[in-house]
Amino acid sequence: MRPPEDELELRERSRTRDGETHLLDRRLFFQLLAFTGARSSAALRGALERSGASAVLYEDLADPAGVAVLTLAERPEILVEELRPLYNEDPFTELVARPELTMIGRTYSLGFEDDLEEALLARPRRRVLDPANRWAIWYPLRRAPRFEQLDAAEQHQIMAEHGSVARAFGQAGVVADVRLSCHGLDRHDNDFVIGLLGPELAPLSKLVQAMRKTRQTAEFLDRIGPFFVGRAVWQSEM
Repeated sequence: MRPPEDELELRERSRTRDGETHLLDRRLFFQLLAFTGARSSAALRGALERSGASAVLYEDLADPAGVAVLTLAERPEILVEELRPLYNEDPFTELVARPELTMIGRTYSLGFEDDLEEALLARPRRRVLDPANRWAIWYPLRRAPRFEQLDAAEQHQIMAEHGSVARAFGQAGVVADVRLSCHGLDRHDNDFVIGLLGPELAPLSKLVQAMRKTRQTAEFLDRIGPFFVGRAVWQSEM
């Protein structure tokens, strides 16, 4: 049954500690496109710089000729109208796309942020474009359908355990994360895209390992991956 128009809320929503409700109809869209056949990343860096896109160019740890471009924009039209022509011109036409590693997602509210603009726009942009965060692990995941059948209290308990692990790595200053929703945006019907970023690769891997012990990962993930692991060789300015 379709909800009345006055009940359909498409804006991001949060409720602060003082009980105030905040709404924001803005978010960032992220797109990760991977390629192989890149003998040098210098020409790709030049093309991205000239485009003016908010982007990161990664060299693929698992493929000596692999690269990936992470782009972000408030308007998803930019990913098509401005960046699609870029990928259909040299030097990108010399590469071979790897669609199995394509990831698309949008920032979203968890419901308790004190500052939605910071959480949805400023913080994710700052984290991916921070020159200190040279290493990245990006991966999609899909929750098992039975997770949605749990009551809200049990869901919150499971997510709190999972979040506490990531928070410990974040407070230590070794991992910054970006969480994206990709419901309906992913050809494989994943639910989320996760980005783990940091100055060193080992802590990112250790966080993935630590997450395996949480109840969410052990019991309520239907699938996870594929993983893209790369090192940033160029980032646009924040």
